[in-house]
Amino acid sequence: MTERALFAEPGSSRWPVLWGPAFAAAGAGVEALGGRVHTVAWILVGLGLAGVAALWVNARRRLLCVRVTPDALVQGQESLAVQRIARVDEADPPAGARVLGGGWTVPRRFTGVGLRLDDGSAVVAWARDGDGLRAALRDVISG
Repeated sequence: MTERALFAEPGSSRWPVLWGPAFAAAGAGVEALGGRVHTVAWILVGLGLAGVAALWVNARRRLLCVRVTPDALVQGQESLAVQRIARVDEADPPAGARVLGGGWTVPRRFTGVGLRLDDGSAVVAWARDGDGLRAALRDVISG
């Protein structure tokens, strides 16, 4: 049973999987203007591009998901117990702090949120909606 999420970002939507078939349909349409359409080839191109996009989307959904529950902060494949969070910093995250989720830096287009843990160390959480993550974490640790 999954816990109720107080904040959630999936990492990616699933609609990019449709890009491949859409490009293949457009290619077939352009080819139709010139005469014979290679239908089987366009179907294979559409399926191939959809397969590659599905791999990309699943990787983003696994590695860039953010979820706050009453018990845990989940950043990609890393989970941090909420009880370990002492406070949420208002300022920018400190330089050199460990980034949650296993990366070296905050992912591109994501906002870093500084956290202080119960042992005094600083870590950086991240989300596209940094203010939403900050508010959800404040709500969880305060009550």
